[in-house]
Amino acid sequence: MSLKLPFIEDEIIDQYLTDENPRPWIIGFSGGKDSTMLLQVMWRALMKIPSELRNRPIYVVCNDTLVENPKIVGFINRTLDRVQKAAAEQGMPISVHRTTPRLEDTFWVNLLGRGYPAPNNTFRWCTERLKINPTTRFIQEKISEKGEAIILLGTRSDESQTRARSMKRHALKGQRLRKHLLPNAFVYAPLHDITTNEVWQYLMQVDAPWGGKHKELQTLYRNANTDSDCPLVIDETTPSCGQSRFGCWVCTVVSRDKSMEGLVLNGDDWMEPLMEFRDVLIDTRNDRAYREMRRRTDSPFKEEDENTWGPYTPEARAKFLTMLLRAQREIQLSQGEDMQLISHQELVAIQLTWYRDGIFTHKVADIYNQINEQQIVVSNKYLEKYQQEEQLLRDVCAENPEDFYFIQECLLLQRNKSLLIRKQGLKSELEKHLERYVAKERINTTVHG
Repeated sequence: MSLKLPFIEDEIIDQYLTDENPRPWIIGFSGGKDSTMLLQVMWRALMKIPSELRNRPIYVVCNDTLVENPKIVGFINRTLDRVQKAAAEQGMPISVHRTTPRLEDTFWVNLLGRGYPAPNNTFRWCTERLKINPTTRFIQEKISEKGEAIILLGTRSDESQTRARSMKRHALKGQRLRKHLLPNAFVYAPLHDITTNEVWQYLMQVDAPWGGKHKELQTLYRNANTDSDCPLVIDETTPSCGQSRFGCWVCTVVSRDKSMEGLVLNGDDWMEPLMEFRDVLIDTRNDRAYREMRRRTDSPFKEEDENTWGPYTPEARAKFLTMLLRAQREIQLSQGEDMQLISHQELVAIQLTWYRDGIFTHKVADIYNQINEQQIVVSNKYLEKYQQEEQLLRDVCAENPEDFYFIQECLLLQRNKSLLIRKQGLKSELEKHLERYVAKERINTTVHG
């Protein structure tokens, strides 16, 4: 056992009892070895404090990106359930909270709905939406209630030189706390001097105060061939997960997900469809045939520029959704119906986004029903409005189906312009579009006339 641990526990006790008006503690919990040790050391320190003095609220916050490795999600959820139950039974001022991205920010709504390309190092649009923002909202909520908050993290200088430099840069000289980028928020990292070997030694020798041992955690690391895990990401200075880590199974920032490969090789072969889907996202990200020649903020009728790489085409989005639902169905057949890769709410949001983008040749419900051989209704009040308008327009244009698509494109152009601060050019673009449509009809009449 490390000689540092008694000192760390004493330091935590002293810090806990310091404030006259106790600032809440927010513990970032990822389920990995570092955050597990942090929670356990803090818990054992609190057990030494008389119950009448435990008046500082402690929030154990776990962020779920909704695209975490399913095996890790199951393990974390079981752990958090035990933590919540044990805290209530032992009279600890500890409560568990799970944060998730907003519906419009989820990975699938952006990639399948809006057509955002799979993230890479130059366009990592996922980190802020899936990780930083949900956690930030929770922290800001607690700051607004109490004025200030202290964030406890399991970060250690031993993890990397980058982490060590970051911790030193933000440290307050002579104090345990360091500044956080959020106003009135501070970071406390009591394990900063602990080594990786000391972490594992502690977890193997000391049982969890919420019950049980850490054998399952050790097995996960061993089977995944990894010794690193994604920390709770609270700002852009938090280092990335690295080349071998527990994290999002869809992560295309790294070339290989070594942790998932390790789990598959060690018996979790039901995850193979996830690996195959992720590989397709990597292989097609820079395939010109999968991308539109326009930006999402541009008019869809802007002259094509072969140097412009826009969102995924409607066909690509529909293809990826089909692959995802097939992978989900395959996993459900082997692991149970509870195994869900995409939610019904996300399917609704994707369909609504497709309507707004003028995608009328692909339907989310049709794709889902074909794969699952059952009927699902993908609708809400906004989507129903689009569907009613679409059907009415189809009925009116029954004798001339091409008119339906022409009018829909004009409506889409108008909606896109309405989203911009300046709406100049709408009249001229509509006129140009009409001229092209009339010219196309004349050619068709000449050829087929």
